[in-house]
Amino acid sequence: MYLAVTQGNWSKIIEHVECVVIGAGIVGLACARDLAMQGKEVIMLEAAVTFGTETSSRHSEVIHAGIYYPAGTSKAKLCVAGKQQLYAYCNDKHIPYKPIGKLIVASQESEVATLHEIKAKAAANGVTDLEFLNAAAVHALEPNVAAVAALLSPSTGIIDSHAYMLALLGDAEAHGAMLAVNSKVISGFVTNDGIVLQIQAADQLMTLQACCVINCAGLYASKISAAIAGLDTLEIPQTYYRKGSYFTYAGVAPFTRLIYPVPVPGGLGTHSTVDLSGQVRFGPDVEWVEAIDYGVEATKSQQFSQAIQRFWPTVQEALLQPGYAGIRPVLAGIEGGFRDFCMRRHSLINIKAKFIGLYGIESPGLTSSLAIAAAVAAMV
Repeated sequence: MYLAVTQGNWSKIIEHVECVVIGAGIVGLACARDLAMQGKEVIMLEAAVTFGTETSSRHSEVIHAGIYYPAGTSKAKLCVAGKQQLYAYCNDKHIPYKPIGKLIVASQESEVATLHEIKAKAAANGVTDLEFLNAAAVHALEPNVAAVAALLSPSTGIIDSHAYMLALLGDAEAHGAMLAVNSKVISGFVTNDGIVLQIQAADQLMTLQACCVINCAGLYASKISAAIAGLDTLEIPQTYYRKGSYFTYAGVAPFTRLIYPVPVPGGLGTHSTVDLSGQVRFGPDVEWVEAIDYGVEATKSQQFSQAIQRFWPTVQEALLQPGYAGIRPVLAGIEGGFRDFCMRRHSLINIKAKFIGLYGIESPGLTSSLAIAAAVAAMV
């Protein structure tokens, strides 16, 4: 069987390719771009009708500084490195972004110690620009924020994530990579000649053989790897789904910066972000789910209002409106603690072929994406 891949106004029939990237979200696009720029023959397989429709378009669009992660972990190292690369890339490609900064606020005296712990953890990661603010300094920057103290992170920003993905795709295609949409990997197996993938493309079943496969399928990465005969199932971590809903606000934007409470178990807490058009949104909350469902329950407005009151006591619940939801692929369930990114080159009997699985690529995946891509390219 052959795979027909459409690029622009032409089609190319391929039965064997050097590199396949499964999943055209932010990380998949970044990996494909890096490999293509190194001269590799690359095809991206995306199950949806276009790129970046799930986790990559359902988040806060924040460029993170690298504050919260344990020192020496991949999340810490790749976030700090990726942040610098991402800002430089945005400048080079004229991608809309703003380094508007972030406040991590303590709403009561008992939380101030946590701010000092966060500042020390950030410094251990190489983030040395955090500034401790007292209540008066916080009020001077953000008069609507109620806080006894806060940390200011000036290197945190926001980005137009769709424009970023378009730029990554453009770079990849300019160097010969091709994107096949509506192409769902349903199974595969390892042979002496490479890795064979069986693909559902529209109403046809197709087969593609590759020397190297990069599994960047996000929410579906573990399931896809488990469907590849010849991979050691013990090397495939279980993926859990952590849903987060967002609410928009119909009133005047109360803040000019990102406002975060001190972290809560399972996430960074319901926080306030601003998009590039000035629209304020609040979220995400934390909800563990077993199936993909992007619905947002309007009845959560009371829950959101109570969480927001920690740092904005005068929020009006009636002005909170259901926005959107995202689901993160995480490697620890509700009872678990911190789990790092997992970028694994799987053990194969055929040492010539390579299968690299990326699992649990959640936040700060966007910020880290260029650094992740470089690390994957080095593994290839």
